[in-house]
Amino acid sequence: MIRRFPVPGAQLAVRHRGTLVAAEAGLEHHPLRRPMRTTSTVPVGSITKAVTATLAMVLVAEGDLDLDAPVADLVPGLRGTAVGASVTPRMMLRHTGGLPSDPGEHCAHPRDLLAELRHAVPVCAPGTAFSYSNVGYALLGMIVEEVTGLSWREAVDGIVLRPLGVDAAFVGGPGPAPTAAGHAGVPGAGPRVVEQVLPPVLAPVGGLALSARDLVAFGEAHLGKPGLLDVVTAAEMHTAGDAEPFGLADAWALGLACFRGWNTEWLGHDGTADGTSCHLRIDKTGQTVVALTTNAAGGAALWRALQADLRKLGLHLPDYRAHGQRAQRVPVPDDCFGAYRNGALEYVVARGDGEVCLTVDGEVHHDLVLYDCGTLSVPDPVTGRHTDCGRIVRDPGTGEVTALQIGGRLARRA
Repeated sequence: MIRRFPVPGAQLAVRHRGTLVAAEAGLEHHPLRRPMRTTSTVPVGSITKAVTATLAMVLVAEGDLDLDAPVADLVPGLRGTAVGASVTPRMMLRHTGGLPSDPGEHCAHPRDLLAELRHAVPVCAPGTAFSYSNVGYALLGMIVEEVTGLSWREAVDGIVLRPLGVDAAFVGGPGPAPTAAGHAGVPGAGPRVVEQVLPPVLAPVGGLALSARDLVAFGEAHLGKPGLLDVVTAAEMHTAGDAEPFGLADAWALGLACFRGWNTEWLGHDGTADGTSCHLRIDKTGQTVVALTTNAAGGAALWRALQADLRKLGLHLPDYRAHGQRAQRVPVPDDCFGAYRNGALEYVVARGDGEVCLTVDGEVHHDLVLYDCGTLSVPDPVTGRHTDCGRIVRDPGTGEVTALQIGGRLARRA
């Protein structure tokens, strides 16, 4: 299958009712021609968030963390701030804290993030809407360190991963480094290696490198059996919130996305690092865990094709779609054009040469399409097919476009 997509290497692991099936293909490092192995560790990007969330829930189960405590009670550096008074760990786990998506360009360490958060402009009132936030999970990592007295890396390794038999690698800093390199395609020259760039403050957000088997071992902790998490805590973690994570999933629990279809609900998370694309799905009812790691951005298209193949084998993984098959294209209205902001991120909708373009932090996406349901789509860079990327948000009173929600991130009109 990797030959159909621009992916140098991939790992697949499936645990179904106690039986593990795993396979590897291709290369973990294309220029060195180093083969992908069972134990190859791939930077899993935002799947790290699910592990950080699980760590937080272990602390909840042990009585060391209150999910509904104001952040100011947990992080002294945020006392006397709006964020400290109004945001809670529960909100951060569900991406409803109203926090910006990403820290500023020069924010590398926790002290830098605290300085930014003292003056942060919320993207929405805390607890009222979903807006995907890396900042929230960076702050959760700081809370873990305050509660445990350990670094996030020490805590996640000692409290979550090693008890599950997982020997993780980490992006940046001391300790084992990922063995699999991320890759980007170069027309006419083949894949080139992409350097992993992750500031220390974002380690709890995307700092883990794992194999597909490692991801399955982690996923098994969420199958509803007593173990790392007790049954009550696991049930709380797996309960979806009310805010809609439009463009990402059908619902969002405490650190895990919810994907629904065929009368089932799968939990999971997707992750992209520099030149990697990884995916995890967990079916508690069917006692099944599916994990795919790939070392190129084209792995997202491979994952969609793999899901279709797995459905033919009886594993009905839901295929999330932000809009229905019958949605119709409509002209982009005049009040949609302009700039929108989420923290340091800027989104601009503008007219191009016979088309509408969406610019995200300086990167131009051509041929932006609006559907009658309010969904937006742009061409997939790998397949060229239009793929949902977000939606417009209208004021319920006036009907005017006041915000965009792109990749789950809410951006208000600048």
